[in-house]
Amino acid sequence: MTVANQKGGVGKTTSTVNLAAALAMHGVRVLVIDLDPQGNASTALGVEHRLGTPSVYEALLGEIRLAEAAVASTASPNLLCVPATIDLAGAEIELVSMVARENRLKQALSPQTLDELAVDYVFVDCPPSLGLLTVNALVAAAEVLIPIQCEYYALEGLGQLLSNIDLVRAHLNPTLLISTILLTMYDGRTKLADQVTNEVRSHFGPTVLRTVIPRSVKVSEAPGYSQTVLAYDPGSRGATSYVDAAREIAERGAVMDVHADRGGR
Repeated sequence: MTVANQKGGVGKTTSTVNLAAALAMHGVRVLVIDLDPQGNASTALGVEHRLGTPSVYEALLGEIRLAEAAVASTASPNLLCVPATIDLAGAEIELVSMVARENRLKQALSPQTLDELAVDYVFVDCPPSLGLLTVNALVAAAEVLIPIQCEYYALEGLGQLLSNIDLVRAHLNPTLLISTILLTMYDGRTKLADQVTNEVRSHFGPTVLRTVIPRSVKVSEAPGYSQTVLAYDPGSRGATSYVDAAREIAERGAVMDVHADRGGR
């Protein structure tokens, strides 16, 4: 599942690490691939990402296998992370001249690699852009999760993301599905939050999760301690909301698996 939205500050990384941690907490084995050169997902999961650390950068260039860069998070032994180092900032330029440049992450995430890591879910945290790294994430994924903040201009720029997803679907990954939209930074005290929520739900229907992530100081503070909010303050509204959202995602996945099995028969 690729977590994408080219707008910055919408809760991509926060949602990626906390959904992954919530699933891992319930015994599911999860891999987070940090595809953002800022390395914020790596920080939140307590994973080393100093220069020289084996990372997604080397895996994209084919210098190491992705499984060699995956390390266990401090959040849970069931939660693995492939970190991003600052080297990744130059990867877009280096990838341009490479053969099958849009498929580098897909090749790295081969069935053999997934079997070796024995993971049930893979989350890819994208940079806030629609460049080659995000395209790689969309080509490698089966599903896209789009976080949308409940604030003014929430839907601005979303059309560009959706048209890019359509292009990827048309040319590179025909089965790519926008499976999940997650409303973040919801402030129940404002009329605007309800307006945005209603607008997104009317536009995207059942793709939008029932669970809404509230604006929360605890969610904002947790990365400063190299933790997910589930570890930092498990009783907070932010933590329980991410647990609820993860449960919804797991239930939807189970339903999709049942449909796929019936179709296979």
